[in-house]
Amino acid sequence: MKKLIGKLVLKMIGWKVVLQGDVNSLNRCILVVAPHTHNMEYILGNLAYWSLEKPLKIIIKDAHTKAWYGSVVRSLGGIGIDRTQKNDLVNFVAQQFAKEDFSLVITPEGTRSWVPKWRKGFYHMALAAKVPIVLAAGDFKRKIVYLGYTIPYERIASVPFVEIMKEIEDYYIKNDISPKIPANWNPNIMGTGNDNESN
Repeated sequence: MKKLIGKLVLKMIGWKVVLQGDVNSLNRCILVVAPHTHNMEYILGNLAYWSLEKPLKIIIKDAHTKAWYGSVVRSLGGIGIDRTQKNDLVNFVAQQFAKEDFSLVITPEGTRSWVPKWRKGFYHMALAAKVPIVLAAGDFKRKIVYLGYTIPYERIASVPFVEIMKEIEDYYIKNDISPKIPANWNPNIMGTGNDNESN
């Protein structure tokens, strides 16, 4: 049913999904979604995943998964976490991947507003869970959801952090992604300074 709904709604609103890699990489990965300037990106991503019959999850406040509507939230991929505690999110994510296969949505900008550079949590999650990083983007000019560009775990674990970030930055720049709110997107994800962190 979800596959039918996803394909139908995307067609109705004039969007299409373009795969840039093996669709099976979506079975188990950290899904980096950017640019993140509007909530519409999550809706489009869900529709794309429904149309491909792939498992998609997102970490949210556990207040939503424990509420009276929690079963609906969980059915839509919500993984609840108590953010009032100092949780070790990286290990929490690794534990979730040990239980089942899915794509975990991460928006490294951390907000829908303009940011000088990305947060690094997605990288450490991929390392801890031993899963690839897959890139996703919603191009609002072309009405395309791009999915599938994959950075294998073996590469993540064997090359410096800055090389992974440069590869990701080049991907978004070369694809000339047009976000919903262009003023809130900074394609220079590494910032203006030098980040010498390595794996």
